[in-house]
Amino acid sequence: MIENPTDVLTAPHHRRFLIEHARQQFDFFDASLRPDAGFYTLNLDGSPNGSDLQELHTTTRMVHSYALGKISGRAGCDQMIDQGMAYLLDHHKDAAQGGYVWALDSNGVRDGQKLAYGHVFVLLAASSALVVGHPQAQTLLDDIDQVLDVHFWEEDRGLFCEEWNRDWTPFSSYRGMNANMHGVEALLAAFEATGREKYLARAGRILDYFIGTIAPSEYWRIPEHYTENWTIDRAYSGNPMFRPSGTTPGHSLELARLLLQFSALSGTGDDTLIRAARNLTERALNDAWDAQNGGLFYTLNFDGTPNIKARYWWPVTEAIGTMAAFLKVDATATDAEWYRRLWAFAEAHFIDFKQGGWFPEIDEAGVPTGKQFHGKPDIYHAIQATLFPLTPRVSHSYEDLAGALGE
Repeated sequence: MIENPTDVLTAPHHRRFLIEHARQQFDFFDASLRPDAGFYTLNLDGSPNGSDLQELHTTTRMVHSYALGKISGRAGCDQMIDQGMAYLLDHHKDAAQGGYVWALDSNGVRDGQKLAYGHVFVLLAASSALVVGHPQAQTLLDDIDQVLDVHFWEEDRGLFCEEWNRDWTPFSSYRGMNANMHGVEALLAAFEATGREKYLARAGRILDYFIGTIAPSEYWRIPEHYTENWTIDRAYSGNPMFRPSGTTPGHSLELARLLLQFSALSGTGDDTLIRAARNLTERALNDAWDAQNGGLFYTLNFDGTPNIKARYWWPVTEAIGTMAAFLKVDATATDAEWYRRLWAFAEAHFIDFKQGGWFPEIDEAGVPTGKQFHGKPDIYHAIQATLFPLTPRVSHSYEDLAGALGE
């Protein structure tokens, strides 16, 4: 029985586990560094998977993650940050038409689409690189700020539009929640890195739409897909991995954590934001937790019943981060119980203690499988779930991570 719910975060044995696990993750993903340019994606054993495809979200997340590592005191992060920043500016950046292309390989541009999802991750990478003093960070930040302003931010809506062809001609009229959710993440990081109120204000507008308007009308489930005029598109069913139909509880958990971060950074002291974050979190966990086998279902129908029952690592990592945030700002015994349950499930099924990193998916028996993912996709989700509980506050995560790994 825990008398003080926050004890789960401050217990010495748990903090030692977090620190050692973070070190192990960085050690595993160090093998991602290519000898020429960019990064490998890794097999389960940490060897390069043989593909030379490099996607924008992979490059940017690596920069961001290793910047967090450097802030935390982990030695050897500079080379990874340098290589990622160089690849962003020398390869992903479209020097002729502006913006950042989605995917490249050894023959050049494989996919020239300009996606909001990828571009907000460029903002996240630039912000984190700026905090660690990378010499090209301000250049990258200035450029991505302008690209987002000109091509993606819809001021009348207070939201990001979605996608363009390489030459900025319209690709589709699709609008999506996921890019905007990660947009909030990047905007809050940019605000922490620069202090510019513009970023905080835009994050607030996105959150107000999805959590202030959409979520209450949808029983605190947030639909993924929208039409050009931002009405819910219930019939939409795109890529089953990246644009599945229905709702994605893992994204609700991410939004809940980001709402708590926004509340702390804005300094409003508005309890309604904490209550809204709780509504999102409770709905997502109650709907998606597999009561029989544990873990979180990937997607739900609009009534909360399971749609895609696959269990991936990233919703568990996001749930961990969300419960850690609640334990910092509004701790309850239930938060502590969920936090312990999630870590216990991760340790039993997702964390690869032998080779490093996390297995990305498990089968019905809880055994790692490879139906959707090949190898271990990236460090981003799991390293944040491991580092963020080490910080005393939800806001100022950059500042509070300083020296957390003690290396």
